[in-house]
Amino acid sequence: MLFIQITCLITLAIVRERLYEQQVEQLGNFQLRIHDQMIMLEGAKATTETVDALRTGGAAMKAMQKATNIDDVDKTMDEINEQTENMKQIQEARSAPIGAAADFDEDELEAELEELEGAELEEQLLQPATTAPAAAIQVPAGKQPVRPAARKNAEEEDELAALQAEMAL
Repeated sequence: MLFIQITCLITLAIVRERLYEQQVEQLGNFQLRIHDQMIMLEGAKATTETVDALRTGGAAMKAMQKATNIDDVDKTMDEINEQTENMKQIQEARSAPIGAAADFDEDELEAELEELEGAELEEQLLQPATTAPAAAIQVPAGKQPVRPAARKNAEEEDELAALQAEMAL
C-alpha cells in the first residue's frame, strides 16, 4: 500500500510538473505577444509623428509659397543684378589712373623710346673713330639696343679670312 501511495504521489507530482511547464510556456508566449505589440505600437507612433511632421512642413511650405510671388522674386533679382553692375562700374572707376597718367598710351611711349634710342645709336655711329665714344646709353632692363652691324661684319670677315687661309694650305 505504501508503494501505491508513493506511486500515486509521484504520478501526481509529474502531472503538476507538466501543468507548471505548460503554464510557463503560456506565460512565455504571452510575453512574446506583448513584446511584439510594444514594437508595433512604437513603429505606429513613429509613423504618426513622421506623418504629422510632413503635414506641418507641407502647410508651412504652402504658406510661404502664398506669401512669395514670382514677380517679387524677379523684381528682387533684377535689383540685385543692378546693384552688382553698379558696384562693378564703381570699382572700374576707382581702378582707372588719375590725372595726366590716364592720357598716355603705353605703346606710343615705347615707340617713342625706341626712336630716341635709334637716333642716339645713329649719332654714335656717325662720330669719327678718333673721338672717344659717347657715354653709355641708359636703357631700361629688357630693352637692349641693337648692336652695330659693323662689328658683326668685321667678325664675319675675320672668320672668312681664317677659312680662306685654311683652304689655301
